[in-house]
Amino acid sequence: MREALQTVAEHIISNARLLRWRELKGGVSAQVIGLELELGDGSLRKIIIRRHGATDLARDPDIARHEFQLLGLLHSAGLAVPAPIFAEASSDLLGSPYIAIEFIESQGEVDRMAIPDFLGQLAAHLFAIHQAELPLTELSFLSQQADAVSAKLAARPAQLDASLSEGRIREALDSVWPLPQANRSVLLHGDYWPGNTLWRGGKLAAVIDWEDVAIGDPLADVGNARLEVLWAYGPEAMEEFTQHYRSLAKGTGFSQLPYWDLYAALRPASQLSRWGLEPSVERTMRERHLSFVDRALAELR
Repeated sequence: MREALQTVAEHIISNARLLRWRELKGGVSAQVIGLELELGDGSLRKIIIRRHGATDLARDPDIARHEFQLLGLLHSAGLAVPAPIFAEASSDLLGSPYIAIEFIESQGEVDRMAIPDFLGQLAAHLFAIHQAELPLTELSFLSQQADAVSAKLAARPAQLDASLSEGRIREALDSVWPLPQANRSVLLHGDYWPGNTLWRGGKLAAVIDWEDVAIGDPLADVGNARLEVLWAYGPEAMEEFTQHYRSLAKGTGFSQLPYWDLYAALRPASQLSRWGLEPSVERTMRERHLSFVDRALAELR
């Protein structure tokens, strides 16, 4: 691997020498590798390599180039994302396409005392993504979120995950889908949650992992983030995050939010038990998931 990464380093930056590398935690659909390089002038530079996996490549064989293009547009628009450096579409060196992005120094867990401010920033950055004025003609490769929902609902498993209310969720969504879209289509991150953000000095430094990006109703991102914040910090934090977002999104209609909450709640069905969680953590997540589903269904009655 080291020899291949040295060649990668030279492709990215002429005369760069690989000092060290390590695989980073957090990559689920992609392998994430940190490189420390010595440049020709003797200076040091850290970069990140994201090597795309089979699932993402099956969906978009040109995902490395597309992610590079997207990050460039987002970075130019002033959004907090890592600057793209290089993209390689071939699998010759690392066995699959990859993208190189800037390394962003960040801290670990957010201090519990700072969570209220953290939630406000989390909501503000999501709103900024949804408000981004990007040349959509240059993003024609992006999928429509509504199509992803249709595909998910059509792929009904033979055995439903009753432990995560899959039958109840599907029944509610099947009864209304395709849902008439109430809001204008915007850029969606597709997997917006605290684990896909980097923080430094109490400020959100970057939103990362853009492989699920799509075009669609902003409530798709809001619903997903609500469930993730509930899992991580509890119901009061979820409500606080939601209120922060609503206070910014004055022109957004929220009447269909329960449906997007349900779609977010459908995603972990038959998957949660495979995430390798501590039993106590999984138990809490299941309890909070049930309350999330119950509340969404109650709001639709």
